[in-house]
Amino acid sequence: MDILLVGYGAMNKRVAVLAEEQGHRVAGVVTPDEKADQYPVFSTFDDTLPKVDVVIDFSHPVLTTALLESSITAPLVIATTGEKDRLAELMQEKAQTQPVFFSANMSYGVHILTEIIKYATPLLEQFDIEMIEKHHNQKVDAPSGTLVKLYDAIVESAKPAAQPVYDRHEASEKRDPKEIGISSIRGGTIVGEHEVIYAGHDEVISIKHSAQSKDIFASGALTVAQTLQHKQNGYYTYHNLGE
Repeated sequence: MDILLVGYGAMNKRVAVLAEEQGHRVAGVVTPDEKADQYPVFSTFDDTLPKVDVVIDFSHPVLTTALLESSITAPLVIATTGEKDRLAELMQEKAQTQPVFFSANMSYGVHILTEIIKYATPLLEQFDIEMIEKHHNQKVDAPSGTLVKLYDAIVESAKPAAQPVYDRHEASEKRDPKEIGISSIRGGTIVGEHEVIYAGHDEVISIKHSAQSKDIFASGALTVAQTLQHKQNGYYTYHNLGE
């Protein structure tokens, strides 16, 4: 595949390395930065971009918005988090003219974790739920897009009246059964950990995913890209990519 990368942070740097190891070619990088190792750099989507088989976007909402509003027609693999509703709307529009895949987390293991959460939550309806996510000290958004995805899975499967609580220290009162506590931890080089805790009477169930390296996300994006380039126009996630 010939690949255009959008953004050149830690994730797309890993995508570039793995892509070359797998025999693919990085044709260019769209980034506000002046340098992107040995690859051609384009500052905007108005530049004369190379013809590619797929675009992989690990960036930020501003750059992703510009991508989705551009005239690029190649299949898009998007893993940007933040401004979920606005980006979802733009992706749905773009999917009318080309294949568009989105996941807040490119790990297949996290996709399976989400399915486990959907199954477990209705069975543990009387349990209190707390959610914890941990990431490195360079991550900007909080909570993470992955935790938001897991929270949505809980709400959709069994907790439509859920109330997210981010700052429990601001209130001195007992926990409401509808509350779902959400905690974000930032420090060091933690790649990514997501845990959902179900606390019942005298028992606790914890469901957790820990990423050991960024390569699982980069590899996942490349695997998706290889599949997506053969798909018809439409909006894809891990739920329907294999159909």
